[in-house]
Amino acid sequence: MKKILSSFPLPLAAFTLAISAGSVSAETITVSAAASLTDAFKEIAQEYETRNPEDKVQLNFGGSGTLLQQIDKGAPVDVFASADENTMDKAEAGNLTVPGSRQVFVRNTLVLIQPSASTTALDSLEALRADSVQRIAVGNPDSVPVGRYTKLALEAADQWAALQSKVIQTQNVRQSLDYVARGEVDAGFVYGSDAALMKDKVKVSYVVPVEKPVSYPIALIRGGGKEAAAARFVELVTSSYGQDVLARYGFQPAAGR
Repeated sequence: MKKILSSFPLPLAAFTLAISAGSVSAETITVSAAASLTDAFKEIAQEYETRNPEDKVQLNFGGSGTLLQQIDKGAPVDVFASADENTMDKAEAGNLTVPGSRQVFVRNTLVLIQPSASTTALDSLEALRADSVQRIAVGNPDSVPVGRYTKLALEAADQWAALQSKVIQTQNVRQSLDYVARGEVDAGFVYGSDAALMKDKVKVSYVVPVEKPVSYPIALIRGGGKEAAAARFVELVTSSYGQDVLARYGFQPAAGR
């Protein structure tokens, strides 16, 4: 695991000051972020454009693994925010991020949810084996962090293999949330922040214990040529304003914040 930072490392801070000292020009930056950040980042992006009227923010949301694949194939991205450390590790290993720009800015919880009208008691992972549970929405573990967290938790409880016939794989956490909200599945695994968005349609049945914290890292991406604007966006996300927005959407502060 990478060390969690409470602020930009000194090299990035110096880098930000240096590039900010130059002339300001209009920039359009692209921010690729985990699907669970959709609502919070939309609000933060609007505030960014209000504070920096010369700039525009294009938001791209999806499964973290899918976003990384896009970046690796050359998609023009300036900021990347992943829902897990593992995906950002791969981005760093691929020399895709600006050195020193990575930091964990927020945390989350993994929860098991049901449609709000469901009468089936699901107060453990073992309860998913009940005959009344036929379909369970799980993010694809190969590309979706929430799916990897889910798989690890189910394996630790010795339930992963037993539940395979019930698993409906999804492309991102919001798809899992939608399936449960529409009653198309009997249960699903999402983040606590996602469940909080649809309290009228889904209910949290169980907070799933995880071996490692559900940590969200953010970093600048190399080669975009818009480092000043990208750094300003990251600074807003990690500011007291950004952290307050994220908290309102159900996220938890990272260690040291």
